[in-house]
Amino acid sequence: MTTRVIIVRHGQSSYNAQKMIQGRCNESIITEKGEKQALLLGKTLKNIKFNGFYCSPLQRAHKTAQIIQELNDYNPNLTIAEKLREINLPIWEKWKKEDVKREYPEEYRLWKEKPHQLKMMVDGEEFYPVLDLYRQAEDFWREIIPQHNNETILITAHNGINRCLILTALGMSPSYYHTIQQSNCCINVLNFTGNFGESVQLESLNQTSHLGMALPDFRPEQKQGLRLLLVRHGETEWNRMSRFQGVQDIPLNDNGRQQAQKASDFLKDVSIDFAVTSPLLRPKETAEIILQNHSSVTLTTKKDLEEISHGLWEGKLETEIEAEYPGLLNQWKEKPETVQMPEGENLDQVWKRAVDSWHEIIKENLEEGKMKTGLVTAHDAINKVIVCYLLGLKPANFWNIKQGNGAVTVIDYPQGLDGMPIFQAINITSHLSDSVFDRTAAGAL
Repeated sequence: MTTRVIIVRHGQSSYNAQKMIQGRCNESIITEKGEKQALLLGKTLKNIKFNGFYCSPLQRAHKTAQIIQELNDYNPNLTIAEKLREINLPIWEKWKKEDVKREYPEEYRLWKEKPHQLKMMVDGEEFYPVLDLYRQAEDFWREIIPQHNNETILITAHNGINRCLILTALGMSPSYYHTIQQSNCCINVLNFTGNFGESVQLESLNQTSHLGMALPDFRPEQKQGLRLLLVRHGETEWNRMSRFQGVQDIPLNDNGRQQAQKASDFLKDVSIDFAVTSPLLRPKETAEIILQNHSSVTLTTKKDLEEISHGLWEGKLETEIEAEYPGLLNQWKEKPETVQMPEGENLDQVWKRAVDSWHEIIKENLEEGKMKTGLVTAHDAINKVIVCYLLGLKPANFWNIKQGNGAVTVIDYPQGLDGMPIFQAINITSHLSDSVFDRTAAGAL
């Protein structure tokens, strides 16, 4: 059983524009800008056949869904789902954010730093808004996913519930609520391999290029911090052949160089202050091609960003590995955290060196009072490990994260290493093909 799920957020609402907290209030309506965003989103999704189309009953999400429905070639039936209602913040609804900060400073700090611990009192009863929303998302998945075996469905909802849908699908803690960005009319793609509770792959998070915005902007209130653009190298001939390469120094093929050039074009208007790469040829060449549009940037290398060592698997196809090491390849696919590569590494070893190297990059480039953006080019396993770590996942979740050749992931550190990172986007490949889906080669690592 597989189910592909596309999750989108509604277009800009009147409360969004006024920086007001809307929660479950149904007074907020789609603005003219929001309608234009919804039209662009609808055109982007028009050729996809949806076997189920679910939306929140709140009018800002419902209107966005109707615009998408009208533009879709297959005109899917629209189902109103109560479990897609936005987070319940009754005490703060209709308040401007700056007023909440001023009147509820401790509660607002808790909301930002430990959202799962925030509680509110309504009619003499306490409840936890994020935890309640998290359970609501779990209930939605349990009800809906079994109905759509081998089908594609679309969900149109809100910032908060979308975050909880993604958190619960991946098995993330509700404490990571604020680490996932959801821009108006963004696109997220999840691939369920079975029912809720079984493995789910996050194919992409917060796609915005269909809106004319290559990458989400820095938050307006952000005056200092770090943005890291994590890029996987372009395709190699061994990727194309699904031959395991590991630390073998395989260069890009022609398609890989084209992917790197498309990533370069995609990022040409992005200010880049520094760049770091694995020393292996394929990520190094990818970085050099991207930096053609940033000639003043010096490229440095970090050995600990090298790909996982597959040891005696390197240079082999899957059929050859299965013949020589019966059952080990399937174990790698099912329980990667348990595999010791013959004369190579295990995921714990890769996890430690990749995370240590990532922290070094942050410490070396943070500057008080400055906003800086850095490019980091590496490999499939390295990138997956870094993303898993930052999402609070474990080595066992290795396959839950997708990283396509030439894909871009965007991670902000508004408070440096002392604060939680914010994923502005994960595995963006829209610059590589005219599709919301990752069309890059699967390949071996």
